[in-house]
Amino acid sequence: MTESPDGSATTPSRDRRRFPGISSRSYEHPADRSALVALRKLSGFDTVFKTLSGLLPERSLRLLFLSDSVRVGDRQFTHLNDMLRDACYILDLEKVPPMYVNQDPQPNAMCIGLDEPIIVVTTGLVELLDEEEMRAVIGHEVGHALSGHAVYRTILLFLTNLATKVAWIPLGNVAIMAIVAALREWFRKSELSADRAGLLVGQDLQASMRGLMKLAGGNHLHEMNVDAFLEQADEYESGGDLRDSVLKILNLLPRSHPFTTVRAAELKKWAASRDHQRIMDGHYPRRDEDGDTSVSDSFRDSAAHYADSVRNSKDPLMGLVRDIAGGAGDLGGKLRDTVFRGGPRPGGGNGGAEGRDDTP
Repeated sequence: MTESPDGSATTPSRDRRRFPGISSRSYEHPADRSALVALRKLSGFDTVFKTLSGLLPERSLRLLFLSDSVRVGDRQFTHLNDMLRDACYILDLEKVPPMYVNQDPQPNAMCIGLDEPIIVVTTGLVELLDEEEMRAVIGHEVGHALSGHAVYRTILLFLTNLATKVAWIPLGNVAIMAIVAALREWFRKSELSADRAGLLVGQDLQASMRGLMKLAGGNHLHEMNVDAFLEQADEYESGGDLRDSVLKILNLLPRSHPFTTVRAAELKKWAASRDHQRIMDGHYPRRDEDGDTSVSDSFRDSAAHYADSVRNSKDPLMGLVRDIAGGAGDLGGKLRDTVFRGGPRPGGGNGGAEGRDDTP
């Protein structure tokens, strides 16, 4: 990065496109964007949640990281500090969030906070990623800060913790876990948004893909291949039968992040989209226009996205949903064939003994 007379970094360390006044709406996943637009339209929403700061562990977390982690700055982890300033400059985030490095062998990063977002990266992540991969991750976290995800992530952490404390109350845990499940579904989409922000900051798709592969398989790039990794995502989506579809849902429900192969496939798809190209060409929604955003339009975009996902999905369950929505006849046969992937019944039968399905 170049430096101002006082020694602070002012411009990126290599020639990257900058996005003055960019709105987070430009890169947010449709499901994420519709939820955020609705929340921002609620009068006093942020104020109400910020008054909860006395109940939430935010102050405790800030003190914990300040006392037991290393704060990134001009004298500590200076290369990370440069990347952080870089990311804020590119996405035009005026206030640079505090960032800490926490001793933890598990590769991880997060952006939390109600009053002010803070970014935390673990030593496991710092040691795993190279400079360009790390730049994408820091851009990912700055994207969370720009979108305001830190507020809702903190609420999610609080509710998850609360659920364990009220498990003894009849129906109390069920009600809270229902909210937590909905928040997790939204947050999984917000991770896809932040992946896009990371790409806008790093402007290196291969580095973003390498970082995701390393999160899945460790620091063994010579043993991995991007195309093969993406093929896993396709196999995951289209493989198996209806039982596997149900297992996918059960595996995903407790997670705050989408599966890594899915994130990689989604990011590559977005990188090739017209939306991404328009941003890179300087055509994107501005922050000063956020107040004029229509909630109904955002929800229509979200609904259209989910409808498109069902329409184009290769998942067996989504195929069954399409058949039902299309009024398919012989739903019993369709269901059997979807579950067992057995195709037409032996003998082309119509329910008689000669056509029974002996699949166990």
